[in-house]
Amino acid sequence: MAGEVQLTCSTHRDYVPVLNQPQLAYVLLEMATTQAMANAQMPLNFCFVLDKSGSMDDDNKIAQLRQAVKHAIDLLQPTDIVSIIAFDANPKTLCASQTAQDKNRLKREVDRLNASGGTQMASAMRAGLKEVRRNLGRDRVSRLVILTDGQTEGEPECLREAENAAREGISVIALGLGSDWNDNLLMDMAQRAQGRADYIASPEQIVQHFQQQVQAGQGAIIQNALLTLRLMQGIQPRKVWRVAPLIGDLGVQPISDRDAQVSLGEMVKDQPQGVLAELLLPPRNEGRYRVAQADVSYDIPLGGIVGEHTRADVVLNYTSNPALAQAVNPRVMNIVEKVAAFKLQTRALQEAQSGDRAGATQKLRQAATMLLGQGEADLARTIQLEADRLEQSGQMSEEGKKTIKFSGGKTVRLS
Repeated sequence: MAGEVQLTCSTHRDYVPVLNQPQLAYVLLEMATTQAMANAQMPLNFCFVLDKSGSMDDDNKIAQLRQAVKHAIDLLQPTDIVSIIAFDANPKTLCASQTAQDKNRLKREVDRLNASGGTQMASAMRAGLKEVRRNLGRDRVSRLVILTDGQTEGEPECLREAENAAREGISVIALGLGSDWNDNLLMDMAQRAQGRADYIASPEQIVQHFQQQVQAGQGAIIQNALLTLRLMQGIQPRKVWRVAPLIGDLGVQPISDRDAQVSLGEMVKDQPQGVLAELLLPPRNEGRYRVAQADVSYDIPLGGIVGEHTRADVVLNYTSNPALAQAVNPRVMNIVEKVAAFKLQTRALQEAQSGDRAGATQKLRQAATMLLGQGEADLARTIQLEADRLEQSGQMSEEGKKTIKFSGGKTVRLS
């Protein structure tokens, strides 16, 4: 059936000026599940891969982790599949792959989680994948949810295991706790396995993050979403950004002279996705023109639906009236500015790492000013503090760098 996904298109202005040269247009594409999907819920096949090394004994980390896993178990349906691997220098299977029917017994196993030893994540990922493989299927969301608070041995092996997961359709969610872990490694693992990496600043936030992962898995009812932009003659795609739930460069895959595709992956109900496309418009006479058609194809495993489509036109008016051409859509422009701030933050972190203190400091302050004007006061304050620290000492704090890297992409909130 059709009607499970709603697609809407908004441009940064309804009227563009008649010029004798090309000009840019920004198009916001929003995809959301409809009320038809309100009661749908995907069965889960989750493995929690948990760091129990000696450092997890600090700051009440292990106690909060036990609480988070038990809360996650409470959120599972009896038919969901769950397994739990704990690791230090070696992996230990606390719970082999099983249904979540006997939640009290599962929680008793979680209570056995104690901190000691070193950190070897790759072997734990391998053990976790072994458990998830027992119940793979299109009708289940299969994931490794990894939490670690430290550096691990065998980083190349971790990346290989993430690639193994991707080949079998298993997403990797990589969560780093505190400041002493390799953010580049976790982000690379998640990217290779079509997952997500995130930063947990304090042990008290573990429960919230685990809850979000279970609920996101249950809500991932739309799979294999693919956005195709069919552009009219003379229109060129410049850049395509995902803007919600996270800002990120999607890249563009040309499939013909005037068609381009971007992969959206899964869509979670009640969590709209947003894409910002930057198009180069050719000169045109006055009039109303369709500049593109957006097409989203998707699968719904629960309904046995494959390759369903929803489409929407992108329309612009060319005008010689300066007053009409000056009016902009403030909502779209706010998102354009949030992407600009994100790009500044990303470049600042790169320049700080390469030793360009002056360039990084300048970009951090520019980003802080932009974010403050957008109402992102907490993130702006963190960035300003890190700019001052970088200017004075030549270094940024690990907490500050991770906050900027992982919070900078969360500033767009679609309703």
